Amino acid sequence: MFSLATKTIFQGQKRRFFHASANQLAKLNVEGLAEKVNLEGQNVLMRVDLNVPLSKEDDVTVTDDTRLRAIVPTTKFLLSKGANVILCSHFGRPKGEIIETGKNGRLNPVVPHLSSLLDVDVTKVDDCMGPAVEEAAKSLTSGEVLLLENTRFYAGETKNDEELASGLGNLAEYFVMDAFGTAHRAHSSTAGVAKHMKYAAAGYLLDKELKFLKGAVDSPERPLCAIVGGAKVSTKIPVIESLIEKCDTILLGGGMIFTFYKALGYDIGASLVEDDIVELAGELLKKAE
Repeated sequence: MFSLATKTIFQGQKRRFFHASANQLAKLNVEGLAEKVNLEGQNVLMRVDLNVPLSKEDDVTVTDDTRLRAIVPTTKFLLSKGANVILCSHFGRPKGEIIETGKNGRLNPVVPHLSSLLDVDVTKVDDCMGPAVEEAAKSLTSGEVLLLENTRFYAGETKNDEELASGLGNLAEYFVMDAFGTAHRAHSSTAGVAKHMKYAAAGYLLDKELKFLKGAVDSPERPLCAIVGGAKVSTKIPVIESLIEKCDTILLGGGMIFTFYKALGYDIGASLVEDDIVELAGELLKKAE
């Protein structure tokens, strides 16, 4: 892994802090939502992360259900309050194409296992918005679960497209965000949709992670080491910038390290790299010296 020693002090630079303040944590969570409004018979759109791995042998069997299990507490809580839960998630990177099967395809493979975990029949529709989906949402009565299709079948999802955000907003009056792994992205189903809702709240998974980060980052035990991984540097820049100020060491892993290697002048061959971020990666390295 790649190590960055963080001892530099910024001079005259605009800082972006990775900081979960007490005020932020006071924002609405799913239990607070249930106290504010009677959820009986109400539709709640819940953004989750169902991006699970599938067997290479059949492209259908879920080989690791960790992410499915992670959404169970929030979903069951909402169901216990009589709410109808409308689940939405991306699945792989179809890049605006409709792909029938496989890792970038439809969400059909998760339905049986999800139904078993929730002990409720999960009904799936083959789109994210539009008249047919709105009709399916309106027909929900109380304590039902509806799963929308792969949100990334729409190219506008990753661009925070207003049409998709509005279409999702037509399905419910309340929004619960419980996909921590995608919460840093301003997509239609994670950010844009929230403004179309009466209330937006954090699910148990997101709430737990924020509280953990508050303790780990605001009042850490020293030395503090952060591990940051992933394929893209571009989505991690604000996090890395602010962690440089808070951590003694940062370890970088995953495909993103090759952008830093290129900034250092190393030959990276055909490895994954974000050429437009190489200069910025070099600046981050200098700040961390």
